[in-house]
Amino acid sequence: MVAITSSLLLTLSTFIVSFSSLYIPSRSSSIDPFVYGGCTQEKYAPNSPYESNINSLLTSLVNSATYSSYNNYTVMMGSSPQDVIYDFYQCRGDLFMPDCATSVARAVSQVGSFCPYNSSGALQLQGCYIKYDNTTFLGVEDKTMVLKKCGWSVGYDSDGMCRRDSVLAALVGSSGPCSVGGSGNVQGLAQCVGDLIFTECQDCVMEAIGRVKSECGGAVYGDMFLAKCYARYSTGGAQFYSKMHHDKSSNEGEKTFAIIIGLLDGVSLLVILLTFVRKVFGENGK
Repeated sequence: MVAITSSLLLTLSTFIVSFSSLYIPSRSSSIDPFVYGGCTQEKYAPNSPYESNINSLLTSLVNSATYSSYNNYTVMMGSSPQDVIYDFYQCRGDLFMPDCATSVARAVSQVGSFCPYNSSGALQLQGCYIKYDNTTFLGVEDKTMVLKKCGWSVGYDSDGMCRRDSVLAALVGSSGPCSVGGSGNVQGLAQCVGDLIFTECQDCVMEAIGRVKSECGGAVYGDMFLAKCYARYSTGGAQFYSKMHHDKSSNEGEKTFAIIIGLLDGVSLLVILLTFVRKVFGENGK
């Protein structure tokens, strides 16, 4: 019997580690950056039933986001209204499900540190929005301004503002809760939370569009987030949403290329290993 030398064991270990390390690189994504967050001042006790139920609800959000871009949950801990917790998540309407699930998982992992032991909390990332509260908010229209963000002004540009206004106006006519559009170098996006009915959604989006136009004027971009909807635009070719909308064929091509490269690396390692083993066996047979 040929003894396996320590050098051979080291090579085998190196090969196994190298082969098991082959992976498909994750895509660079813009779904994670923080947009805004908020918490109530009311606190709950650590290790309490309330904390357990919040954790359970947040876990449900992560699980649901693998197959749906919106969902909400309600849990009742006792008989009083104060014992009820509501939560929901909403993904960007132009995201594929894997990106939606990733964004919701990131939001859930961050909201605990952002709102430690707060009875209510909300977190908006570029790719999704999550919220939990012990006061019902589901199905309630709310046009309170949460965040306004305007870019730098480029002065009065009648043609540019006309294209922007046309793009934003077209967003209102969408039949769904999310609408994207563009004209030339102008991009627009509007979305409602999924618990609003169609007329409430349209009303909220029109309010957000009116505010972002009046508040941001001739700015190169503008974001207007209301409590239940938002409207955003950008000019100058800044595609703030298309970076999060991956092309399937391109993505599959990236995956295939990564797999091929990984397999070639594995084959190369295998050839090197077999050459070394043959050499060791040849020397021991002399």
